[in-house]
Amino acid sequence: MGIATTQQLTRYYDQYRDTEIAFTKDIIKALSLDPRQVYIKCAGGQWPCIINSTSFQMARIIVGTKGGAYQALSAKEPPAANIRFCFYDSDKEMMSFLVAGRVEKVAPYMNSGDLAIVTIKFTTRPPDDLIELVGKLLDANANAIRRREERIVINEDSKRKLSIAKDETLIVIQNVPRHCILRDVSFSGAKIIILGLMQFLKDKDAVLVINFTEPAETVQIKGKLVGVEPIQDRKDICAVSMKFDEKLVPLAYKLHVNDYLTSVRKVQLSVQDQIAAQKAAQAEALKKQQEADKQGQEGLPSEISENLTADANPPAEEASPQL
Repeated sequence: MGIATTQQLTRYYDQYRDTEIAFTKDIIKALSLDPRQVYIKCAGGQWPCIINSTSFQMARIIVGTKGGAYQALSAKEPPAANIRFCFYDSDKEMMSFLVAGRVEKVAPYMNSGDLAIVTIKFTTRPPDDLIELVGKLLDANANAIRRREERIVINEDSKRKLSIAKDETLIVIQNVPRHCILRDVSFSGAKIIILGLMQFLKDKDAVLVINFTEPAETVQIKGKLVGVEPIQDRKDICAVSMKFDEKLVPLAYKLHVNDYLTSVRKVQLSVQDQIAAQKAAQAEALKKQQEADKQGQEGLPSEISENLTADANPPAEEASPQL
């Protein structure tokens, strides 16, 4: 997991404080959550539970109505409770922590008599690790809408920042895998170079395969080939634009693109800050120099000061007499 700054964590917490995410299979995979290691601890006991959703203010868990967890949590005056989250970082090391809370609501889960959904209201700010993990995911989803068309040209620098090992990859067109080269990517689509005739590629359904290195994972993105352009002096290859089915774009892919755009934005802001600081320093130095010149002139004898003033403002030349 990356190291987020205090400023980033504060922004995540303030901006997404009340945003709730449901733990779907895609989110569980993107966050590397281990559902088998999630527990609810209360009244001196610890029981496994299913984490249904969470925000930075609360979480919803699912427990069986026949177990000890339900008996403790559904009591008239339920005890304080702690939810144990468990994730794996990029090095496959387990990372677990507790979040303290209190029971706010207990209700049947989808009208089931065997399962109950329990809402736990957090009594403290959750750990920074949870804020970073969930905050990055929420930020990626938000930027996938706001910055959906921003293109990332694939070169050595962008491959490194995107954690893409190489620009050669595969695209599956009508169930046939074909080799291609990535030229650019965005949240909403990609452009590739592929061998083939233009008329046989446009408007075809496709699945783009991209291999990432950190963490090592392969994502498959479904979409449609919406544009085909010829390559100069080559009739056997062409450039193809692919539009993703945005409802099916994997979160893992969004996180990689968002990390790149965020890092580039930080560099741009840093450069702008440096330029602004240099301009401010130059303006301050010029102001001090002007003040020093003024003070130096005021300290001269009056006749010298008058001569300087006179030299700075010479009299107009007298008109020559007309003959």
